[in-house]
Amino acid sequence: MKRIFFLALLCMMAATVWAGDLPPFEGLIEPRETVNFGSQVPGILEKVMVERGDKVEVGQILARLKSGVEAAALRTAEAKVDFGQRTSQRNEELTRKKLISVHEKDEIETELQLARLMVAEAKAQLEMRVIRSTIKGVVVKRTGAPGGYVGEEPFLTVAQIDPLSVELVIPVQYIGSIKEGVTAKVLPDEPVGGEYSAKVVVVDKVIDAASGTFGVRLELPNPKLRLPAGMKCRVIF
Repeated sequence: MKRIFFLALLCMMAATVWAGDLPPFEGLIEPRETVNFGSQVPGILEKVMVERGDKVEVGQILARLKSGVEAAALRTAEAKVDFGQRTSQRNEELTRKKLISVHEKDEIETELQLARLMVAEAKAQLEMRVIRSTIKGVVVKRTGAPGGYVGEEPFLTVAQIDPLSVELVIPVQYIGSIKEGVTAKVLPDEPVGGEYSAKVVVVDKVIDAASGTFGVRLELPNPKLRLPAGMKCRVIF
């Protein structure tokens, strides 16, 4: 009987927590994602299209490397394709008249295919000298300038700030009280202030034994980019 009563008491306590009897938690508003951009191939910067603070879209060109050699290689490959196509068209008539052998025709067609592969490779080499953004966000750091040498070392950083992430470190005693999908109020510190709604998207399944805590992440919409990342906040469930 005592055991049943104890279990019932635990259920009542849990129900109280589920009802929202949680203290406010201190959190940090961070970018949803931060990407550092370098170059796939080493080279000299020809132009950087963005400045710090600029908004960028997915696929937008951020910078270009000098590519005179690669552009010349592409023009050469395209000229070979053009010549091969004209030769192939002429040989169609010669083949019908049996003025060239099937073997000779195959050789010409093979050369045309190889020329097309050269065009594809030249375009790929040219594209590797173009740096494009992989996320929609804001440029937060730029260290490269035209004429400078770049490689894999990042020279541009873009942060996605819509949506933002709110990171919480919760005491282990509240494990099970916060579920993915629930909403909470986010109150940024002054001077921003205000009250915003965010949704829990991640609840860590592993507890940090050293600190006796677990992590929670909320997704905070920021369509007008009014909220800056890097601010502290309070979160109320």
